[in-house]
Amino acid sequence: MSEMKKLTTPLTREDLKDVKAGDIVLLTGYIYTGRDAAHKRLCELLEKGEKLPIDVKGSVMYYVGPSPAKPGEPIGSAGPTTSYRMDAYTPQLLDEGLMAMVGKGKRNDDVVAKIIEHGACYFAAIGGAAALIKSRIKSAEVICYEDLGAEAVRKLYVEDFPVTCIIDSKGNNLYKLGREEYLKSLN
Repeated sequence: MSEMKKLTTPLTREDLKDVKAGDIVLLTGYIYTGRDAAHKRLCELLEKGEKLPIDVKGSVMYYVGPSPAKPGEPIGSAGPTTSYRMDAYTPQLLDEGLMAMVGKGKRNDDVVAKIIEHGACYFAAIGGAAALIKSRIKSAEVICYEDLGAEAVRKLYVEDFPVTCIIDSKGNNLYKLGREEYLKSLN
C-alpha cells in the first residue's frame, strides 16, 4: 500500500528509511539538476581528488535539461530525462553523500547496490507533466558548467515537487514489483 509523504531537503538516511517503492513524495527545498555531461565532469573532479562545485551531501539530483525560461519565470519546461545515462557516475556521487536522484526509467545493478549501501532512494518524475513540474520550481540558478547550456548544473528551489519512489533504501524496485503484481493478477 503506497503512501503520500512530504520530505524537505537536505535528506538523511533517517528521512528515507520509511519511504517505500510506490510511495508518492512531495519534495520541498533545494535540489540540483544535472545530466550526463555534468556528471562526467563532477566525477572527473573526484577522480583527481578535487572538491566538487556543489555540496552533494544530503542532496537530490534531478536529471533534467530544462528549456529556457520565459520572462518572469524561473525555468522553462523541466521534464525528467532518462536516468540510465547517469549510471556510470551515480555510484561515485552516492559515495560522496548524494541521497536521492529524480529521473525516469531503470537503473543498473551497481546503482541499486549503492542506493542500498547508503540508504538512498531513486525517484521518478512523470514524463509529459513538465507544466506541473515547472509550477513547483520556484527559483533556478546556474551553479556550474554554464557552457553546457540546458545541461548546466542548476540549484532549484522546489515546493511540493511530486515524485514517485521507484527504488527505496532497501532496494525494493517498483518496476519489478509492479510487473510481479500484474502477473499474479493474471492467474
